[in-house]
Amino acid sequence: MYFSNNIKFLRKHRNRTQDDVAFALNMKRSTLSGYENEVSEPNIEALIAFSKYFGIAIDTLVKVDLTTISESQLLQLERGYDVHLKGSNLRVLATTVNADNNENIELVNERAKAGYATGFADPEYIKVLPTFTMPFLSRDRKYRTFQISGDSMLPIPDGSYVTGEYVLDWTFIRSGQPYIVLTQDDGIVFKIVENKIEHQGKLTLSSLNPLYHPYDLPAADIKEVWKFVHYISAEMPERSENTMREKQLIQTVQDLQKKVEEIQLKLNL
Repeated sequence: MYFSNNIKFLRKHRNRTQDDVAFALNMKRSTLSGYENEVSEPNIEALIAFSKYFGIAIDTLVKVDLTTISESQLLQLERGYDVHLKGSNLRVLATTVNADNNENIELVNERAKAGYATGFADPEYIKVLPTFTMPFLSRDRKYRTFQISGDSMLPIPDGSYVTGEYVLDWTFIRSGQPYIVLTQDDGIVFKIVENKIEHQGKLTLSSLNPLYHPYDLPAADIKEVWKFVHYISAEMPERSENTMREKQLIQTVQDLQKKVEEIQLKLNL
């Protein structure tokens, strides 16, 4: 159990004294001190009180060592993105930090994609991935970059590097938005997502390329979800051909210009 260390850690993280917390929870400071120093164990009423006070699920307070998770993950928990509150299993995301203790952006390139499908939860595997930083991205959130392949998301070209923000609570996935999804059978996919998890227990994945048909992905087959932030590509986007309507408008303007020129010629005679 990590309860004692967690409540001490959370109290100090929020700059609260034992007196502050004891007063808020209507208990003696000596009782709180006993919990923090593992002299006594809390009953269910005390567990519920601490859970409400810190806004973190009892399962998380008891089963997860909060001192080992990243700052961005802790912020997500404190903002209410605790999947234990929704009955799911919490997996602490494996991540890396730089010399300044800021989180890196790990790069999963084409060669690393197969290994990532099995090693995504292994801190030792994550440590060997190339890393970089982007100073314009928030330090309070976790990002990872994946190299995509294929033409299903054209005009985003094959080989582009797509950066995503980690989504801890899948109920917050916004329908109609692009996400990178790590799946059980297909590995990493980059798709437009329709969120049906709450009522149907699945996501519907669609491509920007109309040649690819949408398909359903059961929640049980989802390993990770990353919200699309931006992409990087070495390819210059191709110039799109004019549509029929655009061609008609251009022809109309050209005809008008020609008529104006003819009128000017007559006026000058």
